[in-house]
Amino acid sequence: MTPQELKNSILQLAIQGRLVEQRPEEGTAGELFAQIQEEKQRLVQEGKIKANKKIEPISDDTIPFDIPDSWVWIRFGNLVNYSMGKTPPRAESEWWGGDIPWVSIADMPESGHLHETKESVTPAAFDKKFGNKISPAGTLLMSFKLTVGKVSILDVDAVHNEAIISIHPLVDDTGTEKMYLFYILPFISQFGESKNAIKGKTLNDASISNLLIPLPPLSEQKRIVAKIEELLPLVDRYEAAWTRLEDFNRSFPEDMKKSILQLAIQGRLVEQRPEEGTARELYEQIQAEKQRLIKEGKIKKEKPLPEIAEDEKPFEIPETWKWVRLSQIAVLENGDRSSKYPIEKDYVDFGIPFFGAKDIDGATMSFDNVRYISQEKFSELGNGKLRDYDFVCLLRGSVGKCAVFRADKRHQTGFICAQMVIVRCIDLGIFHYLRHFLSSPFYNKYIESKVTGTAVRQLPAKELGNTLIPLPPLAEQKRIVARLEELLPLCERLK
Repeated sequence: MTPQELKNSILQLAIQGRLVEQRPEEGTAGELFAQIQEEKQRLVQEGKIKANKKIEPISDDTIPFDIPDSWVWIRFGNLVNYSMGKTPPRAESEWWGGDIPWVSIADMPESGHLHETKESVTPAAFDKKFGNKISPAGTLLMSFKLTVGKVSILDVDAVHNEAIISIHPLVDDTGTEKMYLFYILPFISQFGESKNAIKGKTLNDASISNLLIPLPPLSEQKRIVAKIEELLPLVDRYEAAWTRLEDFNRSFPEDMKKSILQLAIQGRLVEQRPEEGTARELYEQIQAEKQRLIKEGKIKKEKPLPEIAEDEKPFEIPETWKWVRLSQIAVLENGDRSSKYPIEKDYVDFGIPFFGAKDIDGATMSFDNVRYISQEKFSELGNGKLRDYDFVCLLRGSVGKCAVFRADKRHQTGFICAQMVIVRCIDLGIFHYLRHFLSSPFYNKYIESKVTGTAVRQLPAKELGNTLIPLPPLAEQKRIVARLEELLPLCERLK
C-alpha cells in the first residue's frame, strides 16, 4: 500500500463514520444541519450572502455510501459560503506589484498553511477588481481547476485567482468545521454528483455547490479531526520508510549489475585455472599481431605508451592477469575531419549510415533514425569507416558512452561523425570481455575523471586510449563472459 493509499483509507474511514465511535450524548448532525440552515436564511435575508439557486435536492441514488444514523448528507453549498477569486489583466501594470498578496495554485502547499505568495496586487486592483473583499488569515482555500481539491489555510490576509475558492463555514464558532473540511475536501472533491470519481476534471460553480458532504455532529467532527491529526504523522513516517524502500528497490538492480561487473573485472567472479595460461601470453600475441598489421600498412605505428606505474593501479588483480592500456589491445580511429567531411548536401535517402551521437542507443548502434551518405561520398573519406564488431565511443556530450556496430544485409559498413572514435579489437577474441568492461563502473569513473570542459563536455581520444584495463587470460575471459550473460539478465528482470 502506498502512503497516499494509506492516507486515503484513513480519510475513507473518516467520512464513513468508521474512524471514531458514535456517542449518543453528542446529539445528531440533524440538529447541526438545522442551525446551519437557520444561519444561512438569516445571512440571505440580511443581504450578506446570496441564495444559491444551483443546489439540487439529495436523492437516494446520488448517495455514494452509507453513513451512521446520527449523520446527514449535505450539499457543500448549504454548508458553507464560498467565493471565487480573480486575475487582474496582466497587460495593465497598474494592477500588479503592490503589497496585497495574490494567491495562485502554485503558491498553495499540499494540505498546509500558506505564508507567502509569489505575486501581489495593488490597492487599486484590490478596490476595482476585488471590490475591497479580502480573504482574512485563517481562511480555508481550495483549488477547483487543474489541481482539483488542493487545500491550504491562509496565514496572511490575501486575495486569490479564479481557480481557487475561499471557504467560510456558515456555523463554526470553534473552527472545527473548517478543520474537518480541510482534511476531507481533498478526498471528497474527487467525487462528482454521482458515485463516479471525476478524476481531476475541473469543477465549476454548480458542481462545487453540489458536492456531497457527509456531516457528523460537531463534537464527533472534533474527535475525527483529532484522530486524523494523530494518524497523519504516522503516515508521514510510513511514507519516509516506504520512499527509502522504493528508492532501494529502484536502484538495487542497477547497483547489483555494477557490483557484478566490478567483481568480474577484479577477477572475483570466476575462479582462476593455472592450465589456462596467463594474460601476459595473450598480451604478447596481441602485440605480435599489432606489429604485423603495422608492417602491412593496415594500421599506423603509435608513439610508445607510458609504463603503468604501481600507484596507477586502482585495485588488485589475480597474478595471471595483466594491467594494459586500451590502445595496447585495440586500435583507436577518429573519423575523417578533412574538407571532405560530409555536409548537408551529401545526405541521401538511403546509402551508407552516417552515425551521430543520437544513434548510440543501447548496446548496439541504432539504424532507426540514422542519416545516410552516398557510396561516392563514403569512398572519398578516409578514417572513420566501420567494420563489424567495432566499438563506437562518444568524445563529446555523454563522453565514453559506447555501442557496437553490427553489420547486417543492408548495412555492411558505416561512418562516424567527428565527435566519435572507433575502438577496434586487435584480437577479436577479447571483444566480449571488452564489451562488458566498457559498461563497468570502473570504466565510467575513469572516463569522468578525464573529462574536460563544462559548457561542452569533451574527452580527448588520447585519454580514452590510456584507459587502464585488467586483462584476464582468454579462456578465463570466456568463462567471465558466460557468467555475466547468466547473471546480468537476472538484474534486468529485477527492474
